[in-house]
Amino acid sequence: MTVFSPFVYWAQNENNLFLKIDLKDVKHPEVELEETKLHFHSKGTGAQGEKDYGFSIHFHSKLEKDTKFVKITDQKVDLTLTKAEKCWWPRLTSQPQKPAWLKIDFDKWQSEDDLIDEEVRDIRQDYPDLYNMLQKEEFGFRKEDFKKVYLTFYNLFMFIGFLYITAVLCIKYLKDGIHFLPLAYETVGSTMVCVQLLQCLEVLHPIFGYVKGGPLMPFMQIGGRLFILIANLEYEPKIQKMPVTFFLFLTWSAIEVIRYPYYMSQLHHRENQLLTWLRYTAWIVLYPIGFLCEGVIVFRNLIFVDQSNKWSVSLPNRFNFTFHFATFLRVYLLAVMIPAMYTLLMHMYTARKAKIGRVGGKLKAS
Repeated sequence: MTVFSPFVYWAQNENNLFLKIDLKDVKHPEVELEETKLHFHSKGTGAQGEKDYGFSIHFHSKLEKDTKFVKITDQKVDLTLTKAEKCWWPRLTSQPQKPAWLKIDFDKWQSEDDLIDEEVRDIRQDYPDLYNMLQKEEFGFRKEDFKKVYLTFYNLFMFIGFLYITAVLCIKYLKDGIHFLPLAYETVGSTMVCVQLLQCLEVLHPIFGYVKGGPLMPFMQIGGRLFILIANLEYEPKIQKMPVTFFLFLTWSAIEVIRYPYYMSQLHHRENQLLTWLRYTAWIVLYPIGFLCEGVIVFRNLIFVDQSNKWSVSLPNRFNFTFHFATFLRVYLLAVMIPAMYTLLMHMYTARKAKIGRVGGKLKAS
């Protein structure tokens, strides 16, 4: 039996979705709500006359599946659904392509209760970008969001860069064994510096609203790595040839080879349980190893700098200023690295609990 699609009009506010199904004389409606899906089926009178009507919607984000309100009248069916997270959705569906039967309920949108002023204002004044996007969507124009395209290419490029470093380190080590360890920096050092400099963009992403969160955590991680690379490795050939440099580069790359694919999967709403588990579990081993390697490099450089007095400024000089780089490294090692390590590990632990879940004192995937 053929099932026709009724016209469905949608609107939203920060907390809820509103769906109006254009069906008259509805009989025996079936409404099945899942976390990201809605299934509807009913007999009624629509654009095709008195027929069986039904549709399915894959939503852009998650809903509270246990909270729905259905109101049936002679002229329509109204659904009110609660969002799992309080936010504005850029569109209703998970995919950019909009079904022909899905329309925008502009009348509902213009009468939201949570506008700043008590009097209702034109939505074009309050949310001009959102209104323009909805207009384009209504007339069949589909345009991928620039931020999404940019972040996709950025994450893909960074993944390829770190995958290249990981592959080179592993292949060279399997081929030459421990004889390759002193050559790690010479082989991939310039590539590592390049990708780490590009990572500075991740400090700007939350500032410009490209991603959620604040710039503090990426600044701490990226700033610390650049300090290790430039101030401790780039200008100290003795440390470049130490095995610890190989293990540091391999640890950094392993972290990013997991992180960037995870970001891409979340960007396109493609949840992969194995990738999610790796993202929020591998750090338990990799982060302490990385911090240990960084600490060894700073400590070894401290000894060399103390002997050579490199990058230090002594009196007398025209600025009447003194600076002892070895003392700075001591302060950095004790007062910066250790608190930064604790902060970052606690941040990842909190994120792991929120993402994977916790039952009976043990973490497990939700």
